Amino acid sequence: MLKQRIITAVLLAMAFLSALFYLPQALFALFIATFVLIAAWEWSNLAGYGRRGQRALYVLVTAIILWASAYYCDFGSDSGVNEDHVRTLLLLGCGWWAVALLWVQGYPSSGLLWGGRFPRAIMGFLILMPTFLGLAYIQTLKGGAWFILMSVLICALADIGGYFAGRKFGRNKLAPNVSPGKTWEGFWGGLTLNTLFAFALSYFGGYSLGLVLAVIIPASLASVLGDLVESMVKRHRRIKDSSRLLPGHGGVLDRVDSITAAVPVFALALLLSHWRL
Repeated sequence: MLKQRIITAVLLAMAFLSALFYLPQALFALFIATFVLIAAWEWSNLAGYGRRGQRALYVLVTAIILWASAYYCDFGSDSGVNEDHVRTLLLLGCGWWAVALLWVQGYPSSGLLWGGRFPRAIMGFLILMPTFLGLAYIQTLKGGAWFILMSVLICALADIGGYFAGRKFGRNKLAPNVSPGKTWEGFWGGLTLNTLFAFALSYFGGYSLGLVLAVIIPASLASVLGDLVESMVKRHRRIKDSSRLLPGHGGVLDRVDSITAAVPVFALALLLSHWRL
């Protein structure tokens, strides 16, 4: 199992980095859209749709939503991306995560609000569209590839810090009804690592510390929420993994759950702060 996990992780990292640094913007957006649609197929199962036709329809609707968001924001136009429209959709995505936080805190009682198939289907759209939009927008920025890599690193540091701090010091459960293994100590461990990352970027990169903290810390906090929301829905659905697509890792959603929350927050922070590398 460990060997499978390592091989899969290495192959995924190679594919992602190659696409990130060598594909033109349009093809990279298509690459991201492909993974988002695979995640949509998995989410259709989390939403409770078991028939292949239903799941295929869910993927089709997701594809239409992705296309509509790209068209609305003028991706690919000669005049450039419409940042006002990007900001509107990212605010919608970030607003959704604020609601999701309340649902995680209120689980299992909150399941009365979102436990039906249709609410869970809408939930998937609100997760997947901002993820695609955030990554596509960041790629258009100066130094966009490095910003995307930074967003992935933020999620990784939150996860790594959470794992080791949780194992060493974990006593108080973060969300016992959703993910019993997560602790407040682990949460602070991940946040501490990302704070150190922000200090390092500020010191070695010459960026304003306030600016770097204002971009990195919210994304770090959101990454934890993304993990919890998928765990909550899987617990409600009584399944362990979103799929078995990735040997040793489960499904695409199981690998990018934290990224789905962190990226829209990170992209919105970049848009509002005008931070450029």
